[in-house]
Amino acid sequence: MESLSYVLDLAGTFVFALSGGMAGVKHRLDVFGVLVLSFAAANTGGIIRDVLIGAVPPGAIRDWRYVGVSLVAGLMTFYFPSALSQRWSPVLLFDAAGLALFAVSGAHKALAYGLNPVMATLLGMLTGIGGGMARDILLAEIPVVLRADIYAVAALVGAAVVVTANILHLSSIMGALVGAALCFGLRVMAIKRRWRLPIAGADRKRSTHTDTAVNPQPPQDGK
Repeated sequence: MESLSYVLDLAGTFVFALSGGMAGVKHRLDVFGVLVLSFAAANTGGIIRDVLIGAVPPGAIRDWRYVGVSLVAGLMTFYFPSALSQRWSPVLLFDAAGLALFAVSGAHKALAYGLNPVMATLLGMLTGIGGGMARDILLAEIPVVLRADIYAVAALVGAAVVVTANILHLSSIMGALVGAALCFGLRVMAIKRRWRLPIAGADRKRSTHTDTAVNPQPPQDGK
């Protein structure tokens, strides 16, 4: 399980670093800014997870491969941004892939450190959303997870599949593959079909407009 978590971690680091780098290119940052954004997007979720479960110093600081993978991905996005363009926004696509990989790797590592199923699922979700939140905050944007997209829910589903497979004593690799696929698929479909969670105040605004149209306010002061 530890070797599987390590592979998933490095894969998620690379993909999330691509999303951070592409976001930096989109905002026309210099090469240093792109590399900083790549590292932050790729490693924040993993660092938070490792600190919470007591795996210190975190792997992103202890193991040079995390920094190396982040820098390579950042340089790729800086020098070859057009080669990474896809049908959808590459930032969102790479972000969805990183979300899926980190959600399952976070749940795996939490289980390896003896956390109960509920907390392992939540920690998997937190690992998945941490990098995207750091990237958006550094760019002075509202994090995707707070903008009513199907984001944290997708990470929660992926982590829950991994935990369920562990409870049922099924293959760890199969649980990771299915969990990552479900998380990625749900996130991509949410982007494509614009699936959103309820937005605060939306119903109240519609209700106010409807009431005003049906029962217009009486004129005041002779107007």
